[in-house]
Amino acid sequence: MPSMFERTTKKLVKEIGDHKLRPVKCLLSATKIHRFSLIQRKKARSRFWQLPDVPLDISLMHILEPGSSVPDAPVKVSADFSDSVVRKQQASGNVNAGAEVGFSEETTVCRGSSLEYQIVSTPHETWKELQERKLLDPEPDILRQCREAGVNLYVVTDTVELLNSPVLQDLSSVKVKGKFSIARNTWFQVEGEGQGGGLKVREKKLTVPKGSVLAYGRKQLIFYSGEWGIFHITDDVDDDDDDDDDDTFLAGRQRLTKVSGLVLRADFKLLQEEVSQTVKAAELSKGRRGVVFSNLLAMLRSPMNALQDLIDKLELEPFGHLEGPGGAILTELRKDSRYPEVGSKSLLLYLLEALIVLSDIQHDLLAQSMEKRILLPQRDLVRGILEPNFKCFENIPFTLQPKLLAPLQGEGLVITYGLLDECGLKMEPKTWDPEAKEPLSALYATLSVLTQLAEA
Repeated sequence: MPSMFERTTKKLVKEIGDHKLRPVKCLLSATKIHRFSLIQRKKARSRFWQLPDVPLDISLMHILEPGSSVPDAPVKVSADFSDSVVRKQQASGNVNAGAEVGFSEETTVCRGSSLEYQIVSTPHETWKELQERKLLDPEPDILRQCREAGVNLYVVTDTVELLNSPVLQDLSSVKVKGKFSIARNTWFQVEGEGQGGGLKVREKKLTVPKGSVLAYGRKQLIFYSGEWGIFHITDDVDDDDDDDDDDTFLAGRQRLTKVSGLVLRADFKLLQEEVSQTVKAAELSKGRRGVVFSNLLAMLRSPMNALQDLIDKLELEPFGHLEGPGGAILTELRKDSRYPEVGSKSLLLYLLEALIVLSDIQHDLLAQSMEKRILLPQRDLVRGILEPNFKCFENIPFTLQPKLLAPLQGEGLVITYGLLDECGLKMEPKTWDPEAKEPLSALYATLSVLTQLAEA
């Protein structure tokens, strides 16, 4: 489930109607992104999800020689956007697996925001003028590092900027009655033995600073023979294939869109095969699986940047150094006298990238799942949703087989529903959402790999 901030930016982009605009997902990025900012994105090791854009602290102007003239003034269009939602929903669930587990739920949600914003666009003539400027000599460190790491660089061309400082509000209440007690307050809390009930009220407010960027357009930068350019046709190029020209940096064919690309044509069996081959290539010993599993459990309760730090250190040759659980994992992998990049290193990077796609809330829920040893039935349940709907690109009802729900009891059921809900999947009533496919694929891969590690 998107955060309150991301939910607002997605609605705004949908209202504006420009498919080239990308909603900003977190407030921190909203304060870092500006026109001409540089964005980096690594290519994921999976074909079924993409890694998020990462805004850098430098702009295009930092890597170009100074110009004699000032770029043309941007084109600005101002507008207002107000959005309020009041929704009341009732739902119930029941599982009979030796002991009956049931609950009924009444949810009320109130959300609201009022935005004053402007769309800032860069005229085409500006790009013509900027491309007359040369790259700095010597080459800026950021270009060398991105080339060595195989990272794509983009430049922000357009922004949607706030003219006011709105307060985003989210008020929700959940009233639950059930036949089980829940120790952790994941969604709600039901107290007592046997019949029970509870009411949870949550209110969130977020003040977004004036000038924050809620959405942006970007174009890929291409570097070749000491020159640079912008890929104007699309904001992505295909970097799957190696280029024989050593002077070409991150250039390639135009990338297939999701509508015509491989992901659209792929079925669930390809995702299964991808996960299976990644796990099989690792050939981790029981002891090594245990070390990785226990330290990942600790890391899932750390900030998300702890996972990114481990990715960054794993990609260094030789491995970098970290403290804490991440450092313990690196120490264990250094014992691999074979080719770790083909085995355990690749598996761990694959798992970490899948985790990066998921939210902080899902990380905590996964940690609880690891402690409760319910990863296998959770994986089977996700498979039961993904497999029949993998090629479905519209909202349709779906059902869950009772045998897949049966192993998940009490809190385990609530944790699992939380993981699915955070993917954006509508659970009551159960409705397939095509936008949930990517995070669900990452969740399936995560549960599959963690299940293998848990065997230790």
